[in-house]
This record gives sequence, structure tokens and C-alpha cells, in this order.
Amino acid sequence: MAPPLPEEKIKPFRLVKYFTFTGLVVIFLVTFILTILNTHWVKSMQRKKSEDYAHALIENLNHQVFIQFILPIGMKFGKVQLRSQEQFERMDRVVRSTLHSFKVEDLNIYSMNDTISYSFEEERIGVRTIGGTALEQAKIGRSTSKLVQRGSFLEILMGFPREVRLITFAPLRWEEPLGRITDTVLGVVEIAQDLSEDYKTIFRIQILVVITCTVLMGVLFVVLVFVVKRGEAIIEKRAAERMRLKEQLSRAEKLSSMGEMAAGISHEIRNPLGIIRSSAELLKKKVIRIDPANTLPDIIVEEATRLNGIITDFINFARPRSPKLNPCRVEDILEKNINFLSAQIEDSRYEIRKSYGTPLPDVMGDAPMLYQSFLNLFINAMQAMPDGGRIEVGVRAENGRVLVEIEDEGQGVPQELLDKVWDPFFTTKDKGTGLGLGIVRNIIESHGGGVTIANRSPRGARVTIELPARAVETASAA
Repeated sequence: MAPPLPEEKIKPFRLVKYFTFTGLVVIFLVTFILTILNTHWVKSMQRKKSEDYAHALIENLNHQVFIQFILPIGMKFGKVQLRSQEQFERMDRVVRSTLHSFKVEDLNIYSMNDTISYSFEEERIGVRTIGGTALEQAKIGRSTSKLVQRGSFLEILMGFPREVRLITFAPLRWEEPLGRITDTVLGVVEIAQDLSEDYKTIFRIQILVVITCTVLMGVLFVVLVFVVKRGEAIIEKRAAERMRLKEQLSRAEKLSSMGEMAAGISHEIRNPLGIIRSSAELLKKKVIRIDPANTLPDIIVEEATRLNGIITDFINFARPRSPKLNPCRVEDILEKNINFLSAQIEDSRYEIRKSYGTPLPDVMGDAPMLYQSFLNLFINAMQAMPDGGRIEVGVRAENGRVLVEIEDEGQGVPQELLDKVWDPFFTTKDKGTGLGLGIVRNIIESHGGGVTIANRSPRGARVTIELPARAVETASAA
């Protein structure tokens, strides 16, 4: 398993990610604020339009009332008295025919002494009002409008009350015979328009805009997350690749130094060591005649042999040879390992369980080198179980690769040491050079494969080797 990447390797890209996410939030907030402002502008335009609409209605009503009511009534009765049923009905017909099909909810006409002269509600006629700023302004010729809103506190706070009415006060003026309106004010016209539906329409549009913006921001966010995740994966992959290449370069430099040192000392050590071993074997033959119980020559031969094995491991690790690739079957090599170790397996009460998948493709490999790597793993598994135990060997094909798993029932490897077991000269055993697993990895990687080690549950270790399967070339004759 690859070591975790240092935090500083991906900090720059994370900075860009956080900046991008912050920018997305800012864009969403700005869009939301613009939506609110746009709604305010629309409502202002709607109010202005309604005010203009009311002024146009009042101007038309002023003309119709003056032509169809004031002049005829003045000529017939001499004065206007809307308490008269006949005059009221005539006035009512003029007003209602003028405002027919127009959006007017209520209408009042005030005299100059603040008394209601006409209203849609007949019982209001003759009622004297307190007046007010809007009424007083209209009496001096200035039109005003006010917005009346009803609803809950939250509805009014959000700007969309349950009921909205626009009340406009405008002067009722005298007209010249040719239809020119003068500045003489005869009374005040109050028109109430119900804008509730218009505001509800604006509210629905605002909600639609907010939902649309939210969906668009959500889609943008999902796309951004995907892009950022993809970018992070690429950055981390490149960082991991750089670290792997750096480790390989460091290991290659170390191996190069070790190889140079091994080349210099191998002959210097092996030649005297060979002489010591040969001399000890000759000495053993002479000592047996004199003192058969003397084991000193045996000790010299055994230690010289062990020292020669250490030097061989050192040279194999420091100066790995290139494999001679030929088609071979992994299961056949494993069987040779098991046959070679059969005596030791039987004496030390080991049990080998095999699980070979079928069919298994060949691999392009150097059989002696693979044999050596598998042998080291079997020996490690047996050393992890000095009192015997079960070793499981599995081989299967997967995605164009051949996977070999060798599992034991030992104590496993401490979690904090899993990444160190491949380091040269690192060992947890009392005896050993710490080069065995390093040699295994060198051999497997020279074949284009990979090797990993992990702990089993509840106990034991599992070594997994991946080797590329042999590509089968087919040719068809024309």
C-alpha cells in the first residue's frame, strides 16, 4: 500500500478548491440579492403603473362626470344634491359605466368640506370624514397614492402580504366647454385598486427565479465537485508517482553504492572465506582421527557457510541480475518449492494447503529467480511459526495478471512496521540479514509485477504477488 501523501503536496490545489467553493457561495448570494432587488424593482414598476392607471381612470371619470352628470344636473336642478335618489342613480350610472371592466375595487368622491358625496356603498353618502394628509393634498390640486398592506408580520416582512391595496386621491376639477380641465377643484376622488393578485404573481416569479438559480447553482456545484475531485485525484496520483520515482531513485542510488562496495569486497571476503572453509574441512578429517568428539571444525565450517550465504544475499540484493524471460507456469514453480521443503515441512509439522484456480495463464518469467523469491517467502512463513502451523498457497488469474498469495498463522507484522519490512537490513528476527524480502521485491519488480504484505484476521500475515500474464498472440491465415 502506498504511503499517505504529505499534506503539503496537495495544499496548493486545496487552496484553489476552497477559493472556488467560496466563489460559488458568493455567486449564489449575489444572485439571491439581485433576485430580491429585481423583485423590488418589479414591485416599484407595478406600483408606478397602477398609479398611472388610476390617474388615467380619474381623468376619464372627471370628464364623464362633468359632461354626463354635473352639466345636465346643473341645468335641470340648478345644483347637485346626491342625496336625491334621482341624482344619485344618474351619478351611479355614469360612474359605473365609466369604470365598467376596469380594475377598481372601491371609489369615493368627497366634497370640499370632507363629506362623502358619492360612494359605491350608498350608506357612506353624507358621512363626514376626519380628512387626512392625502385628502388635503388632493383639495389643493396634488394627487397622492398610498399602499395599504394586510397580513401577518412575516408576510409583510417578506414583502408579500396577503392583501395589497393602492389608494389614490386626486382632485375632481372643473372643465371648460371645450373639454379643457382647469385648476378649479370641485372635490376629491378616491380610488382603491386591489393589487393582491399582481403581488402574488410577482412572488411566484421570484420563487421560480430563486428555485431556478438554486438548481443551476446546485448543478454547477456538482460539476465543480466532480472537477475538483478529479483534479485532486490527478494531483495526488502525480504526487504519489513522484514519490515512488523518488523512492526508486533513492533505492537505486543506495543499491548502486552497495553494488560498488559489494564488487570491491566480495572477492576480498570470499577468497579467504573459501580457504578457511577448505582448511576447516581438512582439519576436521585429521581431528576425527585424534579426537572424534571435537566439534570445533564443524562450527568453523557451519559459520563459514552461513557467512557465505550472507554475502550471497548481499550481492543478490545489491546487484540484481536481469531476468531471462521465458514462458513458465507459476504453479509448477510453487510445486518445486514445496517438494524441496517437504522434509522440513514433515519434520516441523507444517501443513500446506493449496488452492490453484483454473485455468491459469502462463507468465513471462525467469523460473530460477521466481523459485528463489517464492522460497524466501516459504521460509519466512515457516520461521513465523516455529512450532508448526498451516501455510496456505493460492494462485488465481485476475484482469490479465496472475496473483499468488502465501499466508501463515504466525504473529503477523506490527502495523507500524509494515512499510519498513522492505527496507534493506531491517528484520524483526534474532537471526537474519533483513535482505530476504528486499530480494523478493527486486525479483518481482524486475518481472513487471508487484508485491505487498498485510496482516490477516485474527492472526498471521499474507504476502500477495502480482505478475503480468503472458499475452497470447493469435494470427489468422488469409
